Amino acid sequence: MSAVLLAGGGWWWHSLSRDLPDDNAIHHIRESAQSTIIFDAHDQPASTLSTEERINVPLSQVSPYFLQALLAVEDQRFYSHGAIDPPRIAAAAIANLLRRRAAQGASTLTQQLARTSFLTPQKTLRRKLQEIILASRIERQYTKGQILELYINKVYFGSGLWGIEAASLGYFGRHASALSLAEAATLAGLIQSPSTYAPTSDPAKAIRRRSTVLKMMLESGVIDRPTYVSANREPLKLEDALSRRQPHGPYFFEAIRKSLVEHYGSDAVYKGGLRVYSTLDPKMQAIAEAAVSSSLKTLEEERAKAPGKERDTNEPLQAALIAIDPKTGYVRALVGGRSFEESRFDRALQAYRQPGSAFKPFVYAAALEQGYTGATIIDHLDRPLPTLQGAWLPDDGHVKGNSIDVRNALRISSNRAAIQVMDSIGIGRVVSYAQAFGLDRLPAVPSLALGSGEVTLASLTSAYAAFANGGFVRKPTLVRHIDYGDGEGLETWHDSPTRAIQETTAFLMSDMLADVVNAGTGSQARALGFRLPAAGKTGTTNNYNDAWFIGYTPSLVVGVWVGFDTPHTIMRNGFAASVAVPLWAKFMAEATQGDKPDWFRVPESIVAAEICPASGRLATENCEEHRRQYFISGTQPVDYCDVHQPGFFRRIFGLVAAKPVESSPLEVAPPATTEDVVPPVKEEVRTKEPEAPPKKRGFWSRIFGRSSGK
Repeated sequence: MSAVLLAGGGWWWHSLSRDLPDDNAIHHIRESAQSTIIFDAHDQPASTLSTEERINVPLSQVSPYFLQALLAVEDQRFYSHGAIDPPRIAAAAIANLLRRRAAQGASTLTQQLARTSFLTPQKTLRRKLQEIILASRIERQYTKGQILELYINKVYFGSGLWGIEAASLGYFGRHASALSLAEAATLAGLIQSPSTYAPTSDPAKAIRRRSTVLKMMLESGVIDRPTYVSANREPLKLEDALSRRQPHGPYFFEAIRKSLVEHYGSDAVYKGGLRVYSTLDPKMQAIAEAAVSSSLKTLEEERAKAPGKERDTNEPLQAALIAIDPKTGYVRALVGGRSFEESRFDRALQAYRQPGSAFKPFVYAAALEQGYTGATIIDHLDRPLPTLQGAWLPDDGHVKGNSIDVRNALRISSNRAAIQVMDSIGIGRVVSYAQAFGLDRLPAVPSLALGSGEVTLASLTSAYAAFANGGFVRKPTLVRHIDYGDGEGLETWHDSPTRAIQETTAFLMSDMLADVVNAGTGSQARALGFRLPAAGKTGTTNNYNDAWFIGYTPSLVVGVWVGFDTPHTIMRNGFAASVAVPLWAKFMAEATQGDKPDWFRVPESIVAAEICPASGRLATENCEEHRRQYFISGTQPVDYCDVHQPGFFRRIFGLVAAKPVESSPLEVAPPATTEDVVPPVKEEVRTKEPEAPPKKRGFWSRIFGRSSGK
């Protein structure tokens, strides 16, 4: 009989143990899925990627208040018992018998750890015995400190939060090491029944449970009465720092997620507990999203007033914005469309569209490096260019006459001037320079000068950043570095900048593009209240399908685009000046609030001179208009304007000789909206002295054009 009982007991014990994890599995109990945390530019948690919200931390990074509260409410004899606590089991059995229900539990922290790690929550005698077996194995392999650390990182706190660090960030917006006594008691009270005591669903019940935990801490001697009273009075203040649906930056975080999965795989991203340190400026991101939303609303109200033919599309109008630090390439804000919930397609990073006139600065940058200057006169604007389809001459309603200087051609966005310049220096050279800027989907055709290639908003904005970064191009970067959960470095971004143009060329381009903002196609930004020194360029494509504006200060370059996913007229006369510039100005006015009115340092090899725009030569007092322009030393004009001559009687009687316009020192001044004011610079530059004006001629030489000089 005893043999039968022994055999039956052995079989029963074997059946209990056969499906349990072996010692090797218990050895790897630490290996649990952890959340990947994405931090913002200030190293604050901004978003998470996970199958379950979990962030492992060592005991040293957990508030002592929480450990004390946990042991007081869950396992007061944790350090003195083994896998089970017999006195507690007896007390729980008596209480349950008296109340005729399961009023108290008797599981130790080790038992709870075994259940959480390996078993189902099913309440049966078989499962309870298996729990005890596993708890005994855990106690043999780990110290009490290790068991406590495993427990606090595996226990469930409700709302999808696993482990004390995720719970601290998810409920109170702070790390577990910074929990107050009241917050620690609140979290410790959740473990018994997370759904019942969740502070997010029933704050009053959570506070009552917190009071119970605090009372148990008082009774166990962990805290004194004054501390108990103070913590009991502390208001419940919730803050979620780990929400999966962030209020701002969904396109930004989605771009990071896709890149991480591509490089490291899904398991590492969703279970590996990576720490991803991004470049996002949360304040700037919020401003960007508000500006896009407000601008789209305004444009849609204007479209609603248009004739039906212009509104012949069921697609919603879209807009995108990207803000980049030109010195580092760090993306500070990113908006990929009007609604991430409606469409995850990122129009800032993924959409290739024609940039229109926003491409022209790269034509002129290439020309400056081939000897052109801002004062160079572009002639023969009415001359068609030969193409495979025949002679071609684009429309140009901006220029009166047959010539214009480079500076004003860029300011008013002359189409004919742009194609003549590109024809002069060669299409291949423009393509080569554009590729150096990071723009690579470009056709080698005459219309390239007007933006017939395709670019993304990110690549175009990054290319403009070279003008603000001394000619160096940096790739747009969303992540600074990535660490493993234990702090070991995984990858750090070391982008090597490449030079697209010389520093002097970058400065000259910024100086000319400042005219676009002050008195050109981008001047609406000034009318809308943006006052900092800035440069930029508009772009509008055929049929008003796309509206662009890329503008920058020394510390921030921002690109915006407005249009439909399927190219369609935005509105009648929907030039970028009225469609894209207001969005840019709205963002910049708030994002740069408080910034100093800095401008670019003048390179040593740059000189300045007063120039007549009609002749492109040194201005005299007879020139109707003139302005100070910058030149690379050796390229500045050395002769005087021959377009504006003294009047007949002046020439006859020599009452007034032609005199050069005097140059005044450069001064730091606020930007203006008039055409003849340049952006401020912070230091004087020495100009190369021009040749002296011709000596005053005698009477007969003035009549017959003979010179009395050498």
